[in-house]
Amino acid sequence: RGVAHIHTQNGGKFVHGNIKPSNIFLNPQNFGCVADLGLATVVTPLAASVQYRAPEVTEPRKATQASDVYSFGVLILELLTGHTPVVQGMHIVKWVSSVVREEWTSEVFDVALLRYPNAEEEMVSMLQLGLTCAETVPDRRPKMWEVVRVVESIPRGNSGTRPSSEVSTPTPASLSYVVDIASTSSPK
Repeated sequence: RGVAHIHTQNGGKFVHGNIKPSNIFLNPQNFGCVADLGLATVVTPLAASVQYRAPEVTEPRKATQASDVYSFGVLILELLTGHTPVVQGMHIVKWVSSVVREEWTSEVFDVALLRYPNAEEEMVSMLQLGLTCAETVPDRRPKMWEVVRVVESIPRGNSGTRPSSEVSTPTPASLSYVVDIASTSSPK
């Protein structure tokens, strides 16, 4: 919701331009917060991490809402796989796509996430969303408010129950916190 909210501001013209894990954190109430936005409103967009940058963005100043969605898709794939954006010498989007194309979908997930009962269906839904967000063609990417709706529509299984051996491993259900902020405003 945080990035979707940003995209509705200033007549729908705001862009974050640097979506990456170090710019998203959980507050004490477990709401996701998006960092570095304040600077984006005062100065030109910051140099986005190349690994999270959409292919059409050749300069950080050219970031768009669609490129924010791409970066968010990379972030989702990173959370689900437990890998950095470069895996075995290729970008995570290409790597996940190749694994899914070979129908080895469960092979792509971080083994720590697979310990949660009944979580695989949620993870597959999030994986599909991550790949959709990371489409090469910007016009094929969903709007951020659509991403929020998809995340909120994914049924939650028993994934909220922690395995006995873990204390604080993120679950697929907790991925929704990444896009959640205290603001409840809707897109215009």
